[in-house]
Amino acid sequence: MKNEKSEGVRSHNDLEVWMRAKALVVLIYKITRDFPKVEIYGLCSQLRRASVSVPTNIAEGFGRKHLKELIHFLYYSQGSLSEIETLIIISYELGYISQETETEIILDIKIIRIMLTRLIRSLEKPGNYPAKSVTS
Repeated sequence: MKNEKSEGVRSHNDLEVWMRAKALVVLIYKITRDFPKVEIYGLCSQLRRASVSVPTNIAEGFGRKHLKELIHFLYYSQGSLSEIETLIIISYELGYISQETETEIILDIKIIRIMLTRLIRSLEKPGNYPAKSVTS
């Protein structure tokens, strides 16, 4: 992860975790293209919505005025990661994706989850960031 403190995070675009989450969205969209047509409004749609919510919640949090709101949206992103993980396991068990694809996505999720956890912890530390506002 980039050293956000020394490089000065100005927006969500500066975060490696946001970039990784965005890459996960692209991967999810690519693999769900091959899902059966019957799943277009089921697993396919739900996986896509859950994956999109990870980077968009990071972005929305950074667009809020207060630090507590940012942290709140980062926790939403973590919840969406758990949803994606569950849906990927189900997709594998239904034979829609290979074990290799399942393993790759689960690993991506774990990395993003660790990065989010570290970001949240750093934001929650007293004195690291302004108490009332994300940006000046």
